[in-house]
Amino acid sequence: MEGLTIGGATPCVSSSLRRISSKTTYFASRLNPKAVKKHSLAALQPAFHLFSTNVPKRHIRARIFLPHLVASMEEVEQTYIMIKPDGVQRGLVGEIISRFERKGFKLTGLMLFQCPKELAEEHYKDLQSKLFFPKLIDYITSGPVVCMGWEGVGVVASARKLIGATNPLNAEPGTIRGDLAVQTGRNVVHGSDSPDNGKREIGLWFKEGELCAWTAVQEPWLVE
Repeated sequence: MEGLTIGGATPCVSSSLRRISSKTTYFASRLNPKAVKKHSLAALQPAFHLFSTNVPKRHIRARIFLPHLVASMEEVEQTYIMIKPDGVQRGLVGEIISRFERKGFKLTGLMLFQCPKELAEEHYKDLQSKLFFPKLIDYITSGPVVCMGWEGVGVVASARKLIGATNPLNAEPGTIRGDLAVQTGRNVVHGSDSPDNGKREIGLWFKEGELCAWTAVQEPWLVE
């Protein structure tokens, strides 16, 4: 017998509640049958979908893939990395180089260089129509830069991720710009944005014979 015993008495509380509930459902169904059906089905649904595989579509985010930034798992690429005048003046050269070394990429060219105006204009020729172009050229030629050639599997896309967003305030913590810069006009470092530009920029900044071809002893421990 279902009930609750209080002081020797055994009132049928549970049975009474069920009778009241069934009567309420009966009268409600006469007024709005759809509402009752919906209410009944809702009781059988999980309160959340943390462990459910049937996630509503609104919770699925669309992902945008940029083909030229997807790291190839087979082709060894080259990229041009340049520490800009602010990075050199702030003593960040060692810090920036170490990030690429720890990642496992191979340094093939390195030099401290005072960039002439003509070379800076050629390097940034795609930005000639921008209002900030003259200021950009003045900035890049204002002091020495560190020119680097790096090599590795998927190095172009990976280097862009290590560097972070162009605007340091939008760059993720852990990236070079996210950790070491605060303003777009002083964002410390440049990196090639595609494999083709990597080859073009290395050819622009380094003369023939200035890159070093060598085999790193750690290579078998990085790539199968």
